Amino acid sequence: MQASVLTLVRGRRDHLARLMEGLARQTRRPAELVIAWMQDTAFADLPDPGCPVRHVMVPGEPMPLAEARNRAAETAASELLVFLDVDCIPSPTVVEAYCAAAEAQDGLFLGEVLYLPAGTVEAGLDFARLDALGRVHPSKPAVPNEGVRREPDAGELWGLSFALPAARWHAVGGMDEGFVGYGGEETDFAVRMAASGLPFFWTAGARCYHQHHPVRVPPLHHFDHILRNAALFRARHGRWCMDYWLGQFRDAGLIDWGDDAIRLLRAPSLAEIEASGAGAAERLFS
Repeated sequence: MQASVLTLVRGRRDHLARLMEGLARQTRRPAELVIAWMQDTAFADLPDPGCPVRHVMVPGEPMPLAEARNRAAETAASELLVFLDVDCIPSPTVVEAYCAAAEAQDGLFLGEVLYLPAGTVEAGLDFARLDALGRVHPSKPAVPNEGVRREPDAGELWGLSFALPAARWHAVGGMDEGFVGYGGEETDFAVRMAASGLPFFWTAGARCYHQHHPVRVPPLHHFDHILRNAALFRARHGRWCMDYWLGQFRDAGLIDWGDDAIRLLRAPSLAEIEASGAGAAERLFS
């Protein structure tokens, strides 16, 4: 089985370079790297990932996340699609683990992601050091020590790192481009994939490392997108997604949120948006 690695990029040049350095050290090389550029031009002078690189340009405002994934998948030539977030550095066995899992059974495969503190990777990729310093996300279950483990909750789909057969992606039409900007498109895709009968699995050996960048908790800078996409998801599926963020918006007095609708009370102030970045990483892992 051949695997195409796909990633979306807006900014984050150094993060992309380290993702490519990780691909160059794979025990099983991907057939290609497909980069969907959500910006006007591609970066020059990037490292060699050890495989051919294909480029697709998908600019747009707000960030066209669903569209960019779809264009990348349409461009990819392999049987297996491995989606990695640009912030992720793949450990050397990621492609091998995903291919082995996909060769053994039909499924959507999820990989572990460890979060790195600032300053961890500037001196180069030392995977033993990344293992020692990386933090497990508190809301995610442990991955199996070997093989795969069935995940009954499709909501566990993690857009940072997952893989599935290209035929399965195309059979459901990829991601719904009605979701624009941040939020909802991955959960909608997971619901539709589960409805198609595709099982989900956590996958041993597919560890990635999430490179540090500033975050906001809650993501008030995506406030409008989250409200719109949450309402679209409920209209499509009869329930809410992004409940965690909606609850925080409600607790902050920004929305009135009930079973059937969201009512805007006020937009977050610039001061509130700025404050959401202070200590955000600590709140995320608390």
